[in-house]
Amino acid sequence: MPTVVKTVAAHEVVQAVYPREVTERDEVGMAVGKAIDETLSRFSHEFSQGRRPTLSAMNRLATETLDRELADADLALTPADRLGQLAAVSGVLQAFRRSEVMGLARPRSRLVLINEEVGVYAQPDYWNSRDRFYEMKSYLARPTPPDVELQLRLFQLAFPGFRAFLACFDRHATPVVTAIDEVPPLTVEVAETVLRVAYRTGREQGVDKVLVYIDHPVVRYAVAP
Repeated sequence: MPTVVKTVAAHEVVQAVYPREVTERDEVGMAVGKAIDETLSRFSHEFSQGRRPTLSAMNRLATETLDRELADADLALTPADRLGQLAAVSGVLQAFRRSEVMGLARPRSRLVLINEEVGVYAQPDYWNSRDRFYEMKSYLARPTPPDVELQLRLFQLAFPGFRAFLACFDRHATPVVTAIDEVPPLTVEVAETVLRVAYRTGREQGVDKVLVYIDHPVVRYAVAP
């Protein structure tokens, strides 16, 4: 009989622990974040392949993505607000191009498998494929908010032995403030707490998947429920 596991994504675990109502301002922020994320992911990959993307090309893609995301969410900005958001996005793109993260790839999602029953898909934004990964935020996450900390802890479980970094490019500051901070290593106690939270969330909200058909690297853990 194939082993069936309950699966959730890392962001679903975070949302279950720290639920909050999404406002229109949050929706605009998510659209801006999507524009930044898609643009940087594409052009960081191109940079890693030896190409040198121009800032104008990056801005053009970010503009197209932001307009699409706003339209999909049925959100309308005034011309002044739209230009302000695009200026903030452009500032993040420029700061990112000058950072150590530019040129890194996005890692393949991994499955944190707990007690052979619950799996959590975890995928930070960037890695060097050897010994470190980066999670990026387009705001200054200092001190680290609890929801971001939980997200980072899940990524650390998925990438054991890697050094973890939180890369912040604060679009709300002019000029953009860049802060890249190393995340403290997981302690045994914190790891067990996070595993229990993830296990409980997966049991309650997870989607059934047959383990042998899950095409992701698997990292196994055992924890008392």
